[in-house]
Amino acid sequence: MTVKAEGALRRALVEACRQINALGLNQGTSGNISLRCGDMMLISPSGIPYETLQPADVAAMPIFGEYGAWSGPFKPSTEWRFHLDIMRARPEVGAVVHTHAVFCTTLAIARREIPACHYMIAAFGGTNVRCAPYATFGTKELSDHALKALEGRFACLLANHGMIVLGENLQKALWRAVELETIAKQYYYSLLIGGPVLLSEAQIAETAEKFRSYGPQAKDMPAQDLQVKDSRKGRNAGRASRGARQAPRARQAK
Repeated sequence: MTVKAEGALRRALVEACRQINALGLNQGTSGNISLRCGDMMLISPSGIPYETLQPADVAAMPIFGEYGAWSGPFKPSTEWRFHLDIMRARPEVGAVVHTHAVFCTTLAIARREIPACHYMIAAFGGTNVRCAPYATFGTKELSDHALKALEGRFACLLANHGMIVLGENLQKALWRAVELETIAKQYYYSLLIGGPVLLSEAQIAETAEKFRSYGPQAKDMPAQDLQVKDSRKGRNAGRASRGARQAPRARQAK
């Protein structure tokens, strides 16, 4: 990981910390975010107001090294254990977001998991989002509970505490954080009018399969080629609009 790349991740982490508060997913300094940075984990520091947080303030911890070792001007978030343990156990995870989002936390206070009340539950890897048992914040016990609840999942609730979402990258983690709080809110309101009608395992599996090809895609184009096409799209758009000599663009799939 180059110094330039690490700097970009540090800036992205700071911006994300401010974003989760602006989106109403968190309050004050209660949440925390970590990013995989080569063989290191970058994590928001403990107790620093996000509006004053700077990239240089972000703590760094070795993923596979002395457990709990860190560098930086401020100590890492008190929740560093579950961030680090997730990074160690889940190599596909590039970002971890933990917040005290209101509706997720409300359900966690009631120690309710989120069932398959909406098809978007498939975005989290299964037919439910589990609620991990309670343990004091910052402890290895809490980390162990979280890891168990996250088996086969990209999110969980923490009893009487909040929520955790995982992402292959920061963008995916933030997207899942918004989706999870939205589903939690919908589920909460459905409980007020008699409770939800749940989707079946087969229906969630069908949704998960459709997610593999979700988003704008050209006909007969493999999914791995889409990013290349998207990067060319902006360059080609100008040329295509300059005259009839250019071949017409294919109609985008809806």
